[in-house]
Amino acid sequence: QVQLMESGGGSVEAGGSLRLSCAVTTSSTYGLDVAWFRQTPGNEREALAAIYSGAGSTYYAASVKGRFTISRNNANYTVFMQMHNLRPEDTAMYFCAAKRSRMDPWSTISQYNFWGQGTQVTVST
Repeated sequence: QVQLMESGGGSVEAGGSLRLSCAVTTSSTYGLDVAWFRQTPGNEREALAAIYSGAGSTYYAASVKGRFTISRNNANYTVFMQMHNLRPEDTAMYFCAAKRSRMDPWSTISQYNFWGQGTQVTVST
């Protein structure tokens, strides 16, 4: 079983930065890949970034590449997403998710079977 808890959301002005954290609780982190998604009301969840187990390969959606950075603290497996140059369109509920299986592409949501409750990010003009 894997439990995930997000934190770090909040309100920020356009151009600002936030760092989200995803605390991972599990008996084994072996083979555990973690990703960040976001969702706005009435829309599907959008995959943003993922960091794979082991060497920590990272993957990004085009919409956030260059502005968002995913990383991991290997000591406790907390996964971060540093977000810079935030825009009003980044306003959403942000979720972290985890999986042990691998399916191409990394953004395929159906392969993520563990989810956190989400943290709200609001970017104002």
